[in-house]
Amino acid sequence: MHTFTAIDFEIANSDPSSVCQVGLVRVENSIVVKEINVLVQPPRNYYWRNFIAIHGITPTMTAFSPTFGEVWTTIEPYIAGENIVAHNISFDDNCLKRSLAHYHLTPPDYTIYCTYRIYRKKLSLLCHEHNIRLNHHDALSDANACAMLFLKHLQSGNSGLLLK
Repeated sequence: MHTFTAIDFEIANSDPSSVCQVGLVRVENSIVVKEINVLVQPPRNYYWRNFIAIHGITPTMTAFSPTFGEVWTTIEPYIAGENIVAHNISFDDNCLKRSLAHYHLTPPDYTIYCTYRIYRKKLSLLCHEHNIRLNHHDALSDANACAMLFLKHLQSGNSGLLLK
């Protein structure tokens, strides 16, 4: 179980399929072997100001970025049939499924784990407590932090908290 993919999505507005950044960290045998950080053009490149204020990603930054449908071929091998970890997995799982549906892509099977359910604390607080570097609401930084927290959990002898 020390092989998994930590993932985080940032979105442009209240629609879960409005992914504007994907951060992915692949861990194999407790070692980070791959990081993917990609800006994504959300549908119609439509943003809400309050979401821009959270993550700092703007329509100008994603105007020429690939769509989620185009990014999917890159990230699918790290998700399909894999153990997926996120902090508040219900949010990230919903973004993934809604984005796949938007682009008429078939969702793969995967197993999900949630570091929020394991630790019951905000990501920023956990990173402070465990001395993990965090640039909060940057998808790659959040995914990295989640991966480190899940590894700490596994190394403590726990098997993880299965959500589904």
